Amino acid sequence: MKKTSSKERGFSVELNSKHNLKCFSLTNGNQDTVLIEGTIGELIQANFAEDIILEVRGKDGTLRVDLGKNEIKKPKEEVPIK
Repeated sequence: MKKTSSKERGFSVELNSKHNLKCFSLTNGNQDTVLIEGTIGELIQANFAEDIILEVRGKDGTLRVDLGKNEIKKPKEEVPIK
């Protein structure tokens, strides 16, 4: 996966079979949308490749997102409302 700029994020989805693809849609109308849905199956491992790509490996495929370790933030703890 090639990084295009510091603000843009790339992703790739690699499925082991076309049977794992649930939906792939390119809109022909007024909307400029793309939808890709599928399943990577049971989680095998989630880690960072070279600290710059989040890689989520499943039994049936792999999802990669151009996202660095240093960009992940823990959610702030919510204070219960009384």
